[in-house]
Amino acid sequence: MTTANKGHIPLAAVATNQANTIPLAINHTGLFPSVTVSFNLAPNVSLSDATARIAEMQKRLGTPTTIQGFFAGTLLAYQQSLSTMPILVATALLAVYIVLGILYESLVHPVTIISTLPSAGVGAMLALMLFKVDLNVISIIGIVLLIGIVKKNAIMMIDFALQAERQEGKGPADSIFEACLLRFRPILMTTMAALFGALPLALGTGTGSELRQPLGISIVGGLIVSQLLTLYTTPVLYLAFDRIRLRMQGKKLDVFHHGDKSVPTDG
Repeated sequence: MTTANKGHIPLAAVATNQANTIPLAINHTGLFPSVTVSFNLAPNVSLSDATARIAEMQKRLGTPTTIQGFFAGTLLAYQQSLSTMPILVATALLAVYIVLGILYESLVHPVTIISTLPSAGVGAMLALMLFKVDLNVISIIGIVLLIGIVKKNAIMMIDFALQAERQEGKGPADSIFEACLLRFRPILMTTMAALFGALPLALGTGTGSELRQPLGISIVGGLIVSQLLTLYTTPVLYLAFDRIRLRMQGKKLDVFHHGDKSVPTDG
């Protein structure tokens, strides 16, 4: 080291040297250095269970406050989808309710149609549990798709029942009974068409099958359970909500005797 007076100072007087190893590259997330730790799921372990175990491990390690951990990749997408799932479902149900309310000019009958959707969600969850498939982003997409597929069963029955009431003057019980008899065949045909269309997704193997199978399984399970339940629950709910509608309008079902017959009237 040379001074201003052209003197020399030994380097050992101001610095020390030692042999050491350093990384070839330092990764950063934003402005801060970061390290990525990856993991794979063990057999029969869901992504939610893995998340809970990782959080528990972080607490046991007692990492200092200067070190912060966060999730990325598939786990981050899973958490984001779960956080927005209630808003997404509520928005979809609200849109369906508004459209059906405008179509039938009623505030009650759209509720009857929407009431068929929980059975589809239960069927999708049971199918996923039966085949030991995790509830991931793809299966959630399948459950959202069921909102648009399943409600057509109730729409076909209620639409026919309302036409029978308004045009033929039939009572609610007679109209919904006739609707169940006459609409059973088209309801069964459309459900089977959608079900067989989703079977290749559920049963397919090969590259990308891990993404297709949850979608197909959730759709098939939801369609099967909803087909079995809605044919029985929809008429019951239709009559129950119709009684509520009449009660809200201040009407009641009176029965007066005409000869030897009892004739119901709205009064």
